[in-house]
Amino acid sequence: MTTVNGLPAHILLVHAIVVLLPLSALLLVLSAVWPAARGKLAGPNAILAVLVVLLVPITTDAGEWLERRVARTPLVRTHTELGDTAIWVALPVAVLALLVWWRTRETRQGAAKRTFLAPASAAVTVVLAVLSVAAAGAAVFDVYRIGDSGAQATWQGQVDTAQAPGEH
Repeated sequence: MTTVNGLPAHILLVHAIVVLLPLSALLLVLSAVWPAARGKLAGPNAILAVLVVLLVPITTDAGEWLERRVARTPLVRTHTELGDTAIWVALPVAVLALLVWWRTRETRQGAAKRTFLAPASAAVTVVLAVLSVAAAGAAVFDVYRIGDSGAQATWQGQVDTAQAPGEH
């Protein structure tokens, strides 16, 4: 995908990542640490997290297409390099979201079925919660770094910060 309605697809797709990856990270933490939310959020978040993982390479490919059509600056290079890290924070969020969902599913099935993730184990719950908080924090921080570098590459030196006529 290169353009949408005459605009580079990257600048449109990136907004989906900026919203959906932190949202999925937040839902992961809620479903990992809050049992009441787990039953309602784990399934939808597993789907969302996998969707984000699929969307990241589409967005980075569109970004690489755009990179070949803009001035090569150190800021653009930094943004491109940081953008390549998005998949490495989206994957753990997705894997953990799937694990939390699977444990929820095993819990609902009860003892009648064979379980793999010990749904009754407090230790496994704590480990998943800690890993989820760490993965979510890393994802949100990475999205911030990538977004900030993209904004710097796009807008640095483009806006006059002096007071505009009529402003007080």
